[in-house]
Amino acid sequence: MSKDNTSVKSMAEERQMDLSSSSSNDSNEPVAITISHYEKHVESQRRGSTASLHKSLDLIRRSLTGQSIHSLDSSAEIQNYTVKDIYGDLDSDEIALQRTATRTTILNELVQRTHDMEMSSDDDEYDLEKQNSSASYKYNEFEDTLPETSIPIENNGEEFNKIDPELITFHGKDDPEDPRNWPINTKIGLLMFVSLYALVAPMSSSILSPAMSEISVDFNIKSETVTAMVVSIQILAWAFGPLIIAPLSEHDTIGRKLVLDVSCWMSFFFNIGCAFSQNTAQMMIFRFIGGLFGCVPMNVCAGVISDLFDAKSRNWALAGYSLVPLLGPVIAPVVAGFIVENKQWRWVFYVLCIFNFAVALSATIFFKETYAPTLLKRKAKKLRQETGNNELHTIYEIADGETTLGRMYLCMVRPVKLLFIHPMIVGLGSFMAFTYGFMYLMIVTFPTIFGQIYGMDKGMTGLMYIPMGVGFAVGVLFWTYLVGRIYNNLTEKNGGIPKPEYRLPCLFGAAIFIPVGLIWFGWSAQKKLHWIMPGIGSGIFAFGLVCVFQTIQSYLIDMNTRYAASSVAAAALFRSLFGFSFPLFANKMYAKLNYGWANTMCGFIGLILGVPFPIFCYLYGERIRNWANKRIERDQLKRDQKNLQRLQRQNLKQ
Repeated sequence: MSKDNTSVKSMAEERQMDLSSSSSNDSNEPVAITISHYEKHVESQRRGSTASLHKSLDLIRRSLTGQSIHSLDSSAEIQNYTVKDIYGDLDSDEIALQRTATRTTILNELVQRTHDMEMSSDDDEYDLEKQNSSASYKYNEFEDTLPETSIPIENNGEEFNKIDPELITFHGKDDPEDPRNWPINTKIGLLMFVSLYALVAPMSSSILSPAMSEISVDFNIKSETVTAMVVSIQILAWAFGPLIIAPLSEHDTIGRKLVLDVSCWMSFFFNIGCAFSQNTAQMMIFRFIGGLFGCVPMNVCAGVISDLFDAKSRNWALAGYSLVPLLGPVIAPVVAGFIVENKQWRWVFYVLCIFNFAVALSATIFFKETYAPTLLKRKAKKLRQETGNNELHTIYEIADGETTLGRMYLCMVRPVKLLFIHPMIVGLGSFMAFTYGFMYLMIVTFPTIFGQIYGMDKGMTGLMYIPMGVGFAVGVLFWTYLVGRIYNNLTEKNGGIPKPEYRLPCLFGAAIFIPVGLIWFGWSAQKKLHWIMPGIGSGIFAFGLVCVFQTIQSYLIDMNTRYAASSVAAAALFRSLFGFSFPLFANKMYAKLNYGWANTMCGFIGLILGVPFPIFCYLYGERIRNWANKRIERDQLKRDQKNLQRLQRQNLKQ
């Protein structure tokens, strides 16, 4: 063997000795797939088959060095995965022993990793970031995040190609089958569909606002609170939909596309139900269930972007995508205003359904799967059919012990748990939630302010949402650049070591724009200044809101990358509850305080939430989040270790 191969052999043997030191000496325990054990086994069983032995050893050697499975030629790849080419002339019992030994080695390695991480988490000096940066087997950082319940691996288990010749992975970082390596035109096209997916729900949420006066007459709605609830009940569904449906996108059997397609079609069907509703109850039920499905793309699509783009190119892709959901509540009322002015209110839903149908149909045809575990599982299935080797597998099929129900349980429970026990989510999430509530409070008051105070018809009232859209668009461009530049500068000053707290300085500025926009909007309306003045106020507010979302969501993702999805889901749950509840009391609040003082009160709340705690987070956040992350990490590591040990027992019984 070469020097490199000898090194690989030594490392494998040393690691196996460590993993086997605590194992029993039961003679029925599988032998590890090291070359020394393999030689002893084959020599004792097949002394007369020298040629076959050399062939098998060569194949194992090539699998150890990765040579046998990295051909990009399709026919060569099929040949490399046949049982004959992998195991030579070994009989079925010997092959079964080799497979059991291979899986035992992989599972032992993963159990040891979780054990080492658990021991580190028990250390009083435990630092999650330090561990992630120094460990040779770290959970991927946000830039390459895998599902939260995934096993501690990198690159979809490619490291284990050295000992498992039947493991299906991508062929290195340049494999054209990896979504990260798809042509840029393909990525842009998929990004377009992702944006369209995520546009449907925000449009559905606010498109009803200009039509509520007509709907209230048709359905005989007397209560202003009920009227507001018909609009905002869909936002309430946004708090629960991601917890129930979105986790399915991280199951390797299902993937992103199926979840997105089904969600978009279900949203279409329930929007049709809204169009033909005959009373308030029917309307609210259809809007709530439609919201459960419709909001899923807003949570899954960020994962799609992570599938397609690496850390360096993802920032602007996320910025472009994030603008679309923000523009949804602005575009919909503009369109709906002219529809209601010229047609019956049901045409609002007819137009929405036409758009929804077009998105669902085109995406179903042209959008394709991007989730790496799902793509690899399909690749393994195809190779099993082509080679006749039914034991080809992905790392997730042999080492992910989390069940579908278990994964759904975690995805539903962990965000709620984080919402109550993690100081960063409680503090920063409160500011985001109030800001989101203010946005919908502002949106539902537009028909009253511009219709009654300024005497505009419904079409012109709809156009008054445009300044808010301009604020969103300018905010995305400005804050994306500024937040990134400040983050990079602070990282450079810290010796190239980034910290999540470096995302927060721009939040201090946003804490000023939010109250200024609210107060400007409220007093301009109350004093009946020129109609452009409240429009400018809404634009200033929208400009600041973009910064709040970008900085806080980035911080929640960075503060514990393995649980990024749960942290973001917790904040989404928080803000959706506020977005639902704020419009319910808007009319009563404005009736008592009028627009000026009511918005001034909201502005001061935003100032109190947006300045002290973010500054506190910037100064002391590292210590607090490490303390909170330590508790969360320890619980999950115990669960991961339990799942892996269960797989070990199952493997030994086979």
